[in-house]
Amino acid sequence: MKEEGTLLNATIGREMTNAQASSFMARQHNPIGQIIPADLHHEMERSYLEYAMSVIVGRALPDVRDGLKPVHRRILYAMYELGLTPDRPFRKCARVVGDVLGKYHPHGDQSVYDALVRLVQDFSSRYPLLAGHGNFGSVDNDPPAAMRYTETRLAPIAMDAMLDEIGEAIVDFTDNFDSSQQEPTVVPAQLPLLLLNGCSGIAVGMATSIPPHNLGEVVDGLIGLINKPDISDQELFALIPGPDFPTGGEILNSDGIVQAYQTGRGLIPVRGVSHIETVKGEKKRSHNRTAIVVTELPFQVNKAAWIEKIASLVNDNKLEGISDLRDESDRTGMRVVIELKRDGNPEAILKKLYKMTPLQSNFGVIFLALVNNQPVQMPLRRILEEFLQFRETTLMRQYDHELGEARRRLELLDGLVIGLANLDPLIEILRVAPDGTTAKHQLQERLGITPNQGDAILAMPLRRITGLEQEKLHQERRALGDRIQELETLLGDRHQRLKALKKELWGLKKKFRDERRTRIVQGMPKTITPIAPDPVLPDPEPATEKDGDPPAPTLTLSPDVPEVSTPLTTTVPSTPDRPPVDQTLPPPRPQSQPTPRQQNPLTLFTPQPPPDNAWLSMTVTGHIAWHPETLTATTPGEPIQQQLPINQQETLIVITDYGKAYGVKIQDIPPLDLARIPLLDLLPKAAQRDGETVIFSGFLPVEDASDVLLLTQEGRIKRLGSSEFNDLGNRGLSVIKLRDGDRLRFCHGLTAPDTGHNLVIATSNGRLLRFPLNLDLLPRSSRSAQGQPALRLRPTENLVGLLTLPPTASVFLLTQQGYGKRLSLNTVRLGNFGDLGTTVLQFTDKTDSLLLMTPASDTALTTISNQQTVTVIAAEQFQAWGKDGPGDSLLSLSPGDYLVGQLQGDGGA
Repeated sequence: MKEEGTLLNATIGREMTNAQASSFMARQHNPIGQIIPADLHHEMERSYLEYAMSVIVGRALPDVRDGLKPVHRRILYAMYELGLTPDRPFRKCARVVGDVLGKYHPHGDQSVYDALVRLVQDFSSRYPLLAGHGNFGSVDNDPPAAMRYTETRLAPIAMDAMLDEIGEAIVDFTDNFDSSQQEPTVVPAQLPLLLLNGCSGIAVGMATSIPPHNLGEVVDGLIGLINKPDISDQELFALIPGPDFPTGGEILNSDGIVQAYQTGRGLIPVRGVSHIETVKGEKKRSHNRTAIVVTELPFQVNKAAWIEKIASLVNDNKLEGISDLRDESDRTGMRVVIELKRDGNPEAILKKLYKMTPLQSNFGVIFLALVNNQPVQMPLRRILEEFLQFRETTLMRQYDHELGEARRRLELLDGLVIGLANLDPLIEILRVAPDGTTAKHQLQERLGITPNQGDAILAMPLRRITGLEQEKLHQERRALGDRIQELETLLGDRHQRLKALKKELWGLKKKFRDERRTRIVQGMPKTITPIAPDPVLPDPEPATEKDGDPPAPTLTLSPDVPEVSTPLTTTVPSTPDRPPVDQTLPPPRPQSQPTPRQQNPLTLFTPQPPPDNAWLSMTVTGHIAWHPETLTATTPGEPIQQQLPINQQETLIVITDYGKAYGVKIQDIPPLDLARIPLLDLLPKAAQRDGETVIFSGFLPVEDASDVLLLTQEGRIKRLGSSEFNDLGNRGLSVIKLRDGDRLRFCHGLTAPDTGHNLVIATSNGRLLRFPLNLDLLPRSSRSAQGQPALRLRPTENLVGLLTLPPTASVFLLTQQGYGKRLSLNTVRLGNFGDLGTTVLQFTDKTDSLLLMTPASDTALTTISNQQTVTVIAAEQFQAWGKDGPGDSLLSLSPGDYLVGQLQGDGGA
């Protein structure tokens, strides 16, 4: 066993001891007629181990780094050498197979062509690495056409995410089978293809079976692991909920997924997608029949063989109730119709199909791959960590190589600049020098330059002397210096390197992501037993601090103040799972029959004015009270949405989404130590109609020079003089005429408007519209006017912000899932009313959306989630970004948790 282990390790590492090498060479170069005695047992054992490890390492198992087997890697690299990039014409597959056989893969041509075909088939690979012209087979297991008839080239994802950076400076190369060519031992993959396309292979004594996954989800998992190396299994599995097969289907439950993800081995039950419909009989005067229509099959199920299996069961009377079976599939999709007899029970027959045919089957998961040329069974976490470690290594090598090239180029540019600055001595040296070598030595002595710089000066064309060419030279030199500084920072600062890695992953996700095809019928279990973490990316400093994601302080709220309480009800940006957004957190309707606990505090209240310099506060559920001092985020009770200084104001102005304004007397508001009361209860009964919510409550300026901007959900804007609010009356007044279905969304006060300011509007899809605040183009309107269109909204888009700021100002942008950034308004182009605006935020998740826009300041931002978790975000966490990119992850939210609003607002936008 000791010798067996030695041979195993030696073969895996592709290294042999001198004795083993001598024995091997003796067997290879044995003279004819010479007999070398050998023990049969040891010879068979050695030969079998060498054969087994050759199959394991050289054929059957993929590498965890790029997810490729050797034959796939050789096909991709041979096509890269042939120049078969996505922008070039297709080339015959026979040419590709010939190059692979002649240069890198000394095996049969059919094995190479079969591997190439699977790289093209969209029903075998979730993200095909090759594009093809011709017949490459079908889900019915039809064979592909011969290689002389089909054509292929690299797919965009193979070029951009695998081969774009390939080179001896980035990855290791080795000799091919006859030492006539160099081939890469691994390609510099920028995405974990092992998970994206999956892999299956049978080696000697072991096998691998890795299901494909969705690109967007895998990238989210990688970024989550970078942001939080000790991320829990439940958080990681929420980002990567399960496999995503190219043929769709349904995963029945998640128990097998969790087991496979935690241990590296498990069974995942998968079944096809079907529905029951009524089809018309083919014969005339025939009655309509009930039919089971199957539109998706489990991964790797042969449709033709499955239909044949059903027909065999029907003929053997093992499956009753079926009258007809036909395949109506075409190029638009799969459709297999199973017509039932009149007395056939579709639910019962469907259950029998699940039980007796591959319509429901178990996908066996074995996460087995090569790590340092050794087969290792790994959980999902380690696969991601191994890839991140490999990607960071390739980035280091890439940055180091680019830095060396940049320094060499900068050295030559410095020499050219020195030569151009000393033209007269340079010309004199060249005029009198007998040859180039003498001129080079004289240049080095007189100008103090290096030999490489001397060669560059001697090779410099005369056009460099012109002023324009000299300016280009200086510009290139400055740009090169900036790039060198950036590369040195990336090499020396791991935090910046990981940040660049996250941006790279996000860019690839934006370019190649698509919708999930496989549905998970049941969600993840509520509790997941954690496994011992085995981090592959050690970091001497806490990763959350280095990645700009410090743990956010969470405040535990315990209500101690008596309140007229109702449940927190908020709405969030429109997604497939959620209703539309409303960041102002409108208060819910008060209960019609309050409980005795709600009535008792208010029976003691006598209307009276509050003391000087008192404050008003309103909770997220719309309950209001006054108090002598400001409240903090740790004040017991319900989270505070808004605080306002009273300053002897007599009337609180309340504006609802129906475009109505009401006045609330301050003396009618109870003190905090007595109780809070729903703000809607203080309004006239006309304002308590179903669905009416408060969008503004505060004190507006009433000077003649002041105005109020009103913006509706349909994007109509209007300027109204604040003097219109002087006499609200008992029944209120209408401040804007709304169209059917439209609602007032924002109310923004303007004190002595400055024409140099800009009007900024934000939408939930990440668009910003910036207009000059031209009062001539936005004149004052009457209360009965509708306003003018400011922007056009998409069907699922909502307004999330309205601000007036100087053009040089910046804003904070924060998304529902906790991504934020600081954005300078100068990066947003000026527009006109009716424009589409500028997209300034891209989302890492399709379900995410912009939550709020607020002026950039030094004040921390206090947010609340749908679980009433209050979180404080420091202003320093909002890093400056351009209009491209999603920003930084500022919060670590629990699965199912998302932000719904901002606390301690100013009552405006």
